Amino acid sequence: MCGRTSCHLPRDVLTRACAYQDRRGQQRLPEWRDPDKYCPSYNKSPQSNSPVLLSRLHFEKIFFPWQDADSSERIIAPMRWGLVPSWFKESDPSKLQFNTTNCRSDTIMEKRSFKSGSTGAADSPENWEKVWDNWRLLTMAGIFDCWEPPEGGDVLYSYTIITVDSCKGLSDIHHRMPAILDGEEAVSKWLDFGEVSTQEALKLIHSTENITFHAVSSVVNNSRNNTPECLAPVDLVVKKELKASGSSQRMLQWLATKSPKKEDSKTPQKEESDVPQWSSQFLQKSSLPTKRGTAGLLEQWLKREKEEEPVAKRPYSQ
Repeated sequence: MCGRTSCHLPRDVLTRACAYQDRRGQQRLPEWRDPDKYCPSYNKSPQSNSPVLLSRLHFEKIFFPWQDADSSERIIAPMRWGLVPSWFKESDPSKLQFNTTNCRSDTIMEKRSFKSGSTGAADSPENWEKVWDNWRLLTMAGIFDCWEPPEGGDVLYSYTIITVDSCKGLSDIHHRMPAILDGEEAVSKWLDFGEVSTQEALKLIHSTENITFHAVSSVVNNSRNNTPECLAPVDLVVKKELKASGSSQRMLQWLATKSPKKEDSKTPQKEESDVPQWSSQFLQKSSLPTKRGTAGLLEQWLKREKEEEPVAKRPYSQ
């Protein structure tokens, strides 16, 4: 369902928007991993990098297993949108034969591609200091994984967005919607896998009506477009001006040049019908008086056909 997102905030603003309280109640800012890979964009599509908020313990377990990290501490890491499982054996992630942009909440614990994933939140939670125009980032629940190329090279962190049945307000648009972590408490529980069990975390995955939305322009369909127009509201009621196609214009021109012309008359005549006057080139000449309009031409044609019928086919008369 979810195929476009937007995160155009500068890195320092995004960092402040992700302010949080750790387990001791202290307000903190998350650290960054590979900050140079973050590229603000109004139009993020699958396979692009997006900021993912996750527990610092995920990285500490991998790179510093001897350290006792606090699972409530957070970091932001740019990750590839479209999960590449750690067990994938090909050397090119693009050869993955199935779409992992989204994953369904009801099959997340069953499908092999998502079983080994760790939890994260795409984008970030609300900003405690309200330093970015009183808006609140959309915190979508997701899972991520770390893939290592079989032949060696840089590891790839990738993620997928969890989807659920749509809420009533969105059901007319699509039957699925992103699983939104509604509030700081939900975000904390989803990220803190050191203190919160998987079963408890899964209870946070459900639809919510606490969301606003508006229609945007089709300019967002092209992932190369990266302008504020991708987010600007559009009025779906506005009707586009219909323009005649090339073939329609040629037909109108043909009708204008081939239609019978009105006879000149000194006395005013009743205005004729707006029905197109078809050319008589399709009819043989007749001695019958000429009648204007489509009905007149049709009558001429029927009379001509009747006169030219073979004798054997004409009805007998006394």
